Amino acid sequence: MISSFNLTRRATLGGAAATMVLGAAPAIASKRARRPNILYIMADDLGYADLSCYGRRDFETPVLDKLAAQGLRFTNAYANSAVCTATRVGLITGRYQYRLPVGLEEPLAFRPNIGLPPSHPTLPSLLAKAGYRTSLIGKWHLGSLPDFDPLKSGYQTFWGIRSGGVDYYTHATSNGQPDLWDGPTPVERAGYLTDLLADRAVSEIREASSGEAPWFMSLHFTAPHWPWEGPDDASESARIAKLKDPSALFHFDGGSAAIYAAMVRRLDYQIGRVLEALKANRAEQDTIVVFTSDNGGERFSDTWPFSGRKTELLEGGLRIPAIVRWPGVTRAGTTSDAQIISMDWLPTFLAAAGSAPDPGHPSDGVDVTPALGGGSLAERALFWRYKNRAQRAVRRGNLKYLRIAENEFLFDVAADPLERANLKDRQPEDFAALKAAWEKWNATMLPLDPQSYTHGFHADELADRFGVQPD
Repeated sequence: MISSFNLTRRATLGGAAATMVLGAAPAIASKRARRPNILYIMADDLGYADLSCYGRRDFETPVLDKLAAQGLRFTNAYANSAVCTATRVGLITGRYQYRLPVGLEEPLAFRPNIGLPPSHPTLPSLLAKAGYRTSLIGKWHLGSLPDFDPLKSGYQTFWGIRSGGVDYYTHATSNGQPDLWDGPTPVERAGYLTDLLADRAVSEIREASSGEAPWFMSLHFTAPHWPWEGPDDASESARIAKLKDPSALFHFDGGSAAIYAAMVRRLDYQIGRVLEALKANRAEQDTIVVFTSDNGGERFSDTWPFSGRKTELLEGGLRIPAIVRWPGVTRAGTTSDAQIISMDWLPTFLAAAGSAPDPGHPSDGVDVTPALGGGSLAERALFWRYKNRAQRAVRRGNLKYLRIAENEFLFDVAADPLERANLKDRQPEDFAALKAAWEKWNATMLPLDPQSYTHGFHADELADRFGVQPD
C-alpha cells in the first residue's frame, strides 16, 4: 500500500498510513512501447535515516529527496545481510546468499579461491540474454581475478573496484595495492572516487542511450564507506598512506559527523549529475531508477528510529532506504510499507524486461511491481543469519524473532522499532512459531563454514560497544 508523504522524521516510520490504492502496475507497464532501461544505484553502508527524506536532521540530500518526491519511498526495505558481500550475492542471484559459499563470507576478505561462480545465472546475465546492454560501475566485491570477474557474470562492461573498500584518493586497498579497473585492465585516475564513478556513469548513459537496445546499469558507489574522507580531504588520504599500516584504512582514529555529512552530500550531488544525464540523453521517461544501500549504517550513520548497525541483525543493521522512480508506474510523492528485500530486485527487473528467473535457479525474492504501483504484497517471512555472535532473525508481519549469542527475543518492530520490549514470554506461541520457521528455513541453506570470515565491532574498536568481545 502507498501513501503520500512529507519529509519529516515522524513520517519515516511509514506504519500503516497507506490510504491510496492505484491500479495494478503490470497493466500500466504493458502500455509501454519500449522495455525500460534500469538504473540501480547502491550506496555503501548508508544508514536508514542518512537521507533528509528519511529523517536526517543535520544535513540535507536535495537530489535524493527530489527523487523520492518524484516516485515512491519504501519504509520497510531490508538488505539481504548486515554486511556487503553477502547482500551483493543476494542481489545479483535473486536468492538467499546462504545457498552459495561466497554468500557465507561476511564479507569476502581473505579467501581468493572463493567468489561468485561464473556459471550461476545472475541479474545482469539474464538481462543480457533478454537483449539488454549491461554494465557495472563501482564496487564488485564478489571475487578476484582470474576466476571471478563481473565480466564473467553477465556484465558486458565494468569500471570500478574489485575489493571491499579503497581510499577515495589513492584508490588503494588496505594493503596499499591499487584497485581501479577498466574491465580486466588496471587503470590510474586522479580524483575523488565518488566523482570518478559518476563521471563514468554519465559517459555510459550517453553511449548506451544512443543505441537501440535497452540497458541495465549497476552503479555501486563506495560512499559513505570508510575511510572517512570527504571531497576536500586529500591530506587525510596522504596521512593514512604514510602510516604503511594495513589496518589504517579502517580509520578508527578518524572521521567526524561533519566529514560524514560531506561524503553523503557529495554522493547526493553526483547522483544528481547521473540523473541529469538521463534527461540530457532523453532516457528519463524510459528508465526505472532505484536507489538503496547494501546494508545498515556504520559508525557515523543515523539509523533512527532503529538500534543496531552494520554487522548486526537489529533493524539498524538491516533496514535501508529504498527509493524508486518508474514513470507510468510509481506515483509521485508516495510511500509504501511493503516489506521488500535486496533479492526482490532480480524478479522485479526481469519482469519489467519481459523475462524471468532461470528455472534451475528459482528466485527466493518476489516481483515487487504491485507495491510500486500502489498495491500490496502477500505476507511472507524474511530470514537472516549472521555468523558473528550466532545471530538469527526472521520477520513475518510486524513480529520479529531475533537471537544474538544465547539471547532470544520477540519484537513488534512496527510498534517498537527500537527493539526494546521483549515479548517472548507474553506471546509464547508467536515466539515458538517464528523460531521454528527459522529452523525449518535454515535446514534448506548451506551450513555455516568454520573457515568463513565474519566481521563484528568490538570493545577495543568502538566505545559504544563496551563489553562486546570477539567470540
